[in-house]
Amino acid sequence: MNTVEELKQNVDAGTSEQIDLLSRIVAIPSVGSDPAHAGDLERSAEFVCEQFGELGFDARVERGEISPGVLGAPAVIATSETIPGRPTVLLYAHHDVQPVDASRWDSDPFTAEVRGDRLYGRGASDDGAGIVVHIGALRALQQLSAELPVNVVVFIEGEEEVGSPSFQNFLQQNRDVLRADVIVVADSNNWTVDVPAVTASLRGVVTLDVEVQVLGHAVHSGMFGGPILDAVTLSSRLISTLHDEDGNVAVEGLGGNPRAEVDWDEGDFRRDSSVIDGYSLAGTADLAARVWTMPAIAVIGIDATSVADSANAIIPRCRFRLSVRTVPGTDSAEVAQAVEQHLVSHAPFGCRVTTSIEETGPSYLADLESKGVSDLRWALTTAWDEDAVAIGVGGSIPFIAQFEEAFPNAEVLVTGVEDPATNAHSENESQSLKTLKNATLAEALLLERLGSR
Repeated sequence: MNTVEELKQNVDAGTSEQIDLLSRIVAIPSVGSDPAHAGDLERSAEFVCEQFGELGFDARVERGEISPGVLGAPAVIATSETIPGRPTVLLYAHHDVQPVDASRWDSDPFTAEVRGDRLYGRGASDDGAGIVVHIGALRALQQLSAELPVNVVVFIEGEEEVGSPSFQNFLQQNRDVLRADVIVVADSNNWTVDVPAVTASLRGVVTLDVEVQVLGHAVHSGMFGGPILDAVTLSSRLISTLHDEDGNVAVEGLGGNPRAEVDWDEGDFRRDSSVIDGYSLAGTADLAARVWTMPAIAVIGIDATSVADSANAIIPRCRFRLSVRTVPGTDSAEVAQAVEQHLVSHAPFGCRVTTSIEETGPSYLADLESKGVSDLRWALTTAWDEDAVAIGVGGSIPFIAQFEEAFPNAEVLVTGVEDPATNAHSENESQSLKTLKNATLAEALLLERLGSR
């Protein structure tokens, strides 16, 4: 029997154990954003720590500093026995979860329930399944040989769902322990349950506040209306310059790749996004590219006189907030400057436009020709018996850039256990059990392949 078949048998034999472990993880309401669940977050970290300890790893719970004297959430570090000459692989996942509105769920969010081929519960997929995949893959390899093919360090974060405020400091505090040749992040998506995926790109983010002023104070709309346009109208005209007639971003210099490796069915997109009937989707690039590798700009907030407080007066000022999703591989700070320059240079009728950058977050772009990505694609394809594809994610995962900054010689590989039906962050979150098993086998195969280098 070859190694692939042996690992497949080992993973298959451990399926019920994995489902039980995932159910026990779901049962701990480790909601990171709610102080009332601080004890549950501690309990979750201790439980995860125990699981890696049972594998024979040196496991402990650690906290990083958010600022001097202020500690972050509990995280788990676990290390295998070091074998000289073998590469080191860091396995990442997180044990904190999003809050729930139990009234919107079809079952108790913190009681795992298997229905069909899916296990339902908060954190079942994001990211309890990531933890279970790591444990299952390591168990399968340990059954194959007393020695793991690589040195392994595990980092299970406890504050990913609240923005990882202590992440960077945590990496610095534990730099020597966490240093690795390859970092595997198990917190992303597959294209479908049946088609595995390498996450090849993540868009960055820029949050920008804009104020438009036309008057020093409000004036009567009858006495002065006509020559003077109100600040809301001027803001609207300014906002309209951000896109062309087809809905493509019109700000110069933001870049973008209009082609995607996969074909995103428009019907599926419309259904999943709840877009209303009759709305024509904006943009001219491939649909998947519009979400993954092209820039996007959205107004996410606006301050103006409310209808309830309205009077017959011309509004002198209007403020709005833009969320800019940046193209993978571009510098978010440079994008922010380009958007600011566009806004100021397109001020309608010479109104005063002032801007303030509130946030910049980095993008991520994998080297699809690298040895690590090639190994990951092979492992996914072998486990699923279906060719793996490269996909993007429209949102940002800033900690990946922090990994790259802290360990510039390490290759970061982003994979995951989610699929379009997962409903992460929403009601009725669930994990495909088929994906759970395949992802476990894929990670075991990847670690075996990395060790054979």
